[in-house]
Amino acid sequence: MSKLAAQDKFLDLSDYGRPIGTFIANQLKNTRFTPIHVTLVFGVCGLIAIYFILQNQYLLAAIFIVLKSIIDAADGELARIKKTPSYTGRYLDSVFDIILNFLFLMTICYVSKTNIWFAFLAFIGIQLQGTLYNYYYVILRNLSVGGDKTSKIFEDESPRALPGETQKSVDILFQIYTIFYGAFDKIIHTLDKDAYKVKTLPNWFMTLVSIYGLGFQLLIIAIMLPLNLIEYIIPLFIIYTSLIFVLIGIRKTVFRV
Repeated sequence: MSKLAAQDKFLDLSDYGRPIGTFIANQLKNTRFTPIHVTLVFGVCGLIAIYFILQNQYLLAAIFIVLKSIIDAADGELARIKKTPSYTGRYLDSVFDIILNFLFLMTICYVSKTNIWFAFLAFIGIQLQGTLYNYYYVILRNLSVGGDKTSKIFEDESPRALPGETQKSVDILFQIYTIFYGAFDKIIHTLDKDAYKVKTLPNWFMTLVSIYGLGFQLLIIAIMLPLNLIEYIIPLFIIYTSLIFVLIGIRKTVFRV
């Protein structure tokens, strides 16, 4: 099942890895590889990228960052192809993402000798950016007729386990997810608490919001590293966070409840 109905699909600037990710998933559909195995592989790619940053091998780091984004798209596609969706995989994917985001920024901070408090601020900014994108995206998915509705707008309780996974594993990962993401979700929901009441979020708006998707964030890092702009990455993401208020302002002004 597609995440969105055909009429609701938009140009997602953060989802450039989807075509190759889909190809990878199709190659794995008749194998013993599961979506969780693929999630573990993208985690390894992220760690390899961090190693290359530490070694000042920025081009190789950029390649593995982009590869991480591509494989990140493959796990969800494999779950859809095999018709084996799971909350375990979904939460594990999110937990890996936030840990890798933190490690990326701390590594960049270390190598570029940036103030660590700026790195923490950039990390908070990146997570708020991604949370805004996910918030609007899940709202659209729930509005989309014929789209995938497995994601909830408000993650306020552990979901019931799907076939093939245990309730205990879902509950544990949900608690971990809440610890990592709960505060960011609450901040974004407070800033735009009525967004879920809208009747539509048009394609052009979602394309604009997709500049805050994780894939696009990582692409920025992957471009800046081999250009030897590593010392500007953290300041850029701090400034980049200010666009949150612009995007929320557009939503409240143009798409009123």
